[in-house]
Amino acid sequence: MNNKSVGFIGGGRITNIILQGWKRAGKLPQRILVTDTNAETLEKLKTGLPQIETVVHNVKIPAACDIVMIGVHPPVIGEVLQEIKSVVKPTTTVISLAPKVTIGKISELLGGLQNIARVNPNAPSIVNAGYDPVAFSRTMSTEAKNDVLELFLALGECPEVPEELLEAYALTTAMGPTYFWFQLYELQELAISFGISPDALKKGIPRMLDGALKTMYESGLTPAEVMDLVPVKPLGEEEETIKGHYRNRLSALYKKLKS
Repeated sequence: MNNKSVGFIGGGRITNIILQGWKRAGKLPQRILVTDTNAETLEKLKTGLPQIETVVHNVKIPAACDIVMIGVHPPVIGEVLQEIKSVVKPTTTVISLAPKVTIGKISELLGGLQNIARVNPNAPSIVNAGYDPVAFSRTMSTEAKNDVLELFLALGECPEVPEELLEAYALTTAMGPTYFWFQLYELQELAISFGISPDALKKGIPRMLDGALKTMYESGLTPAEVMDLVPVKPLGEEEETIKGHYRNRLSALYKKLKS
């Protein structure tokens, strides 16, 4: 794997997360090329990762790598794949990091390419605590599959899942942290104002979250019984409103991703 080059088409958030995770794990591939339409985005990446190569708005250069990561939004994937078709080799592994566009469609647009994977990385991959579901093409070679797993296991867990579930995982494990982070930061600020030190909270909040999850999945109690363990619920009056937001907004986004 160390002797294989990795190209990124798109240098945005998810590319940065992956690169920073590899750097933190000491698993950066020997040669990395990144392209993006925004020169400032590439400059920012290179500031933290001076060893990577960057090129502005030229998808064909990273597409000539052994492994090609497609990190652009679904509406432009088709255009990108058509543009790189002439330089992608039969032995190239293409990894799509986006929802919606299927392995079958990617293969079709790349002239029947065999080694294709779709991965749904999440933000905690930046600290090697990711949960990054992957789906492989049926024609994927064992070597190519192992290359993909090696890259993403450096970032955390990388379970193989049916391709049709990737959009559901996008809403659950990929976007999931965003449902809680703003609440946890607010809780942290309030706790500091109540007199708890930041150092104590670095231990207390993770332990609270770990314990809450273990109670959900290991106590053997029903959801109603778990919720009834604590009699005082300061946000209890807002629970139905919050659950309504989950049902309405996530269901609508899921339908959009699957359309």
